[in-house]
Amino acid sequence: MDTKNHIIVFCTAPNKETADKIAEDIIDKRLAACVNIIDSVSSVYRWKGEVTKDSECLMIIKTAVELFIDLESTIKVNHPYEVPEIIGFKLEKGNQEYLNWIIDSTRK
Repeated sequence: MDTKNHIIVFCTAPNKETADKIAEDIIDKRLAACVNIIDSVSSVYRWKGEVTKDSECLMIIKTAVELFIDLESTIKVNHPYEVPEIIGFKLEKGNQEYLNWIIDSTRK
């Protein structure tokens, strides 16, 4: 099982419409194989010295390591936040057929 080329990226958005727009652009550009959108997570964080609580959407993005920089740029262009959450995690294990599909889906 070869997972060295695969990552999962988390990105929050203020609402489903924004998440949908970002996800569609990512998929159109073949920067990810899939974007799952979880519509309503509660986020508590400190921003500019104040504790804030917001309802957000969470995007779970499956992609290849080498696409992260382009993925990050695409998200930033489409994202309304001053500092969007864009964090990637390398995969430890995965279904090889699914991992192959990720790579095949992101090839141009």
